[in-house]
Amino acid sequence: YIDDIFMTTNLSFDEINTRLIEANQQDENIRLTHTISSKVEYLDVLVENDNGQLKTSVYHKLAAEPYILPFSSDHPRHVHRSTINARLIRAIRLCSHLDDFDKERINIEFTLLLNGY
Repeated sequence: YIDDIFMTTNLSFDEINTRLIEANQQDENIRLTHTISSKVEYLDVLVENDNGQLKTSVYHKLAAEPYILPFSSDHPRHVHRSTINARLIRAIRLCSHLDDFDKERINIEFTLLLNGY
């Protein structure tokens, strides 16, 4: 079983490593691997440490972008409206800074154009 988590902390690099080593020794059936970085992609969010402030924006998995339901599909129009609304609401929820939202809005516009909207 594989699960992903991320955490933020003010501990030093050495303290984090020590605690992760201790956690790995608690149960032989559980193995923790880790990456320590100032940014992490978690689900569809990019979380960055920007000089001590957490900054979030939309993370795009390369394998899934920029494809959405083509406008030319035989789906009802409300499905296409829902696609547009859902992408914009996602951007509003995930972008902690206005400039990141603006970039995401432009990305949404290009994606919609590429898919015939």
